[in-house]
Amino acid sequence: MNQQGSTAQARRSPLAKVVSALPPGTQLVIGGTVLLGAASYIHLMAAGYSLGKPEMASVSLLWTILMSVGLGLFFPVEQELTRIVAARVVGGQGAAPVVRRILLITVGMLAVLTVGMAVAARPLADTFFEGHRSMVVALAASFAAMAAGNVSRGVLAGLNRFGAYGTQLAVDGGLRIALAVGCAVAGVRSPLVFALILAVAPLLAVLATVRPLRSGISAGPAVGWGSLTGGLAPLVASTLLSQVVVNAAVISTRLLAPDNAPLVAGLLNAVVLARVPLFVFGSLQASLLAGLSSTAAAGDRSGFSKLLMRTCGVVAVLGVAGGIPATILGPWLIQVLFKADDVLGSLDFLLMSAGTLFYMLAMVLGQALLVLHRHRLQLLGWATGTVALMVTTLAPGAIATRVCLAYTMGSLAAVGCMLAALWLTFLREPPGAAADVQGSSRRSLVDSA
Repeated sequence: MNQQGSTAQARRSPLAKVVSALPPGTQLVIGGTVLLGAASYIHLMAAGYSLGKPEMASVSLLWTILMSVGLGLFFPVEQELTRIVAARVVGGQGAAPVVRRILLITVGMLAVLTVGMAVAARPLADTFFEGHRSMVVALAASFAAMAAGNVSRGVLAGLNRFGAYGTQLAVDGGLRIALAVGCAVAGVRSPLVFALILAVAPLLAVLATVRPLRSGISAGPAVGWGSLTGGLAPLVASTLLSQVVVNAAVISTRLLAPDNAPLVAGLLNAVVLARVPLFVFGSLQASLLAGLSSTAAAGDRSGFSKLLMRTCGVVAVLGVAGGIPATILGPWLIQVLFKADDVLGSLDFLLMSAGTLFYMLAMVLGQALLVLHRHRLQLLGWATGTVALMVTTLAPGAIATRVCLAYTMGSLAAVGCMLAALWLTFLREPPGAAADVQGSSRRSLVDSA
């Protein structure tokens, strides 16, 4: 039996070997992530075929702002919840006090954001949405839906309930597809309707997973506000900057060429297409953070390092596998799939694909720094990337090429800075010293929990 098992192990396909290298629980999330990723494409395709270029540009900008500001503010909440809840699970402690306080912090952030948008509704509408303030309302509703989803998924990931996590993603994606296709078939021509899909689908998906969420939350020791906000504040800043790096192309183009709606819409389509590997990486990210948090809390330096290296290898495979077809077929695909104009070339897609590869590597390294309680070093990495992006964007040259190159250079700069930080503070240290660092990380996790 052992010989047969060894033979079967050797004969596994390359895909099976890649999947087995992923952190435990990832496979349960892949299906939901793939469906949600497909939903983004179908939603934008349906909008592209149903709306005129100015209206599609408005939807494109709303989607981009939601992905930039929304993820920047609320995805850190999911990360901190995953990290702290996972550490509490290892320590046998209930997470209810943590969840309650994180929920209050999230509601406060959402309230500040909503009030600010209400005050600035007119300039926001004029700058991004052709003067339609109803799109600002739709954006605010989408922010609320995203916040609810990130809070619930952070708890589910920390509890290792990846089945419910994947279910939420699948319900969200399925609803987006059904609603977008239904609107297209019904002949809807309103950008507001397509925008509201981004609010309705995530909220219904959260409701679908309330039961497993509530059943996993148990009473535990109290948690101080300082231990939550101390890590969350730099993490929010880091994530906001990371979203600037990954989403700046569309907004930069809008500001540099406000009258070129076809280029704005085409760039969003290209960004979404070049980021196919990033959607797959989303299925890896939740279980990666939970796995790194668990190994850190257990003081397993070897397991931590191996998981980090395996993940970087998987990310490299994803980036190359997605980048080659995007570079070759991208200019043609955005015209066929999204009804975009012929505004981008293969060089633009090559730069975007390289940027996506570097961006994913930066995300992995950032997760490692986060778990080691090096929040400020992660922030430094994304700040360095943002500076590189801004310098490249303001350089002379064609707008499309500039903004695509800026994505690549910003992501690469972030990788270099975070890799140096991780090497200097953890990877290069001798086993005894690294164990002390890991023990320090373990104490930090327990203290913050």
